[in-house]
Amino acid sequence: MIHTPSDDLLHLAEMVSGMLLRKNETVATAESCTAGLVSATLTCLPGASDFFWGGIVVYAAGAKVELAGLDPGLLERDGTVSLATTKALAAAIRDRSMATYGVAVTGWAGPLADDDEVVGCVFGAVADRHAVVSRRWQFDGDRNIIRLGAVTAILGLLRQQLVEPEDSASV
Repeated sequence: MIHTPSDDLLHLAEMVSGMLLRKNETVATAESCTAGLVSATLTCLPGASDFFWGGIVVYAAGAKVELAGLDPGLLERDGTVSLATTKALAAAIRDRSMATYGVAVTGWAGPLADDDEVVGCVFGAVADRHAVVSRRWQFDGDRNIIRLGAVTAILGLLRQQLVEPEDSASV
């Protein structure tokens, strides 16, 4: 299936890309529950190679360790879907790439979730050279609605960082 973003999502991606281009900055992604939808949304735009470095899909725990270089102890302690893991993924993709920003998303898109979480719980993080800013969101709906909500939320968080970078990490 080809991912065609809604007009609103495409507009958000265009705003983010325009800001990155004006600043001569780039972004790289590490995606779990969105499985590449953030990357697909950004690369729907012409000239995406001028601001999009690339991305990895780290759906399984092993991929988070092997592709992103996360410490297995972090995953054992905090889980594959957690704020700490998502922050580590954002920092890792930024460090492993030549991108200005690392963006990461993990979450429970359903139909099941971990014992401690509920379906629709999504974590997002944006790392730059100074800090990692992160958020937790809760979305209602089916798997596709949750995943598209996660894409919109993480691009919104990136846009916010491009407008007003925070000096320290936050939750």
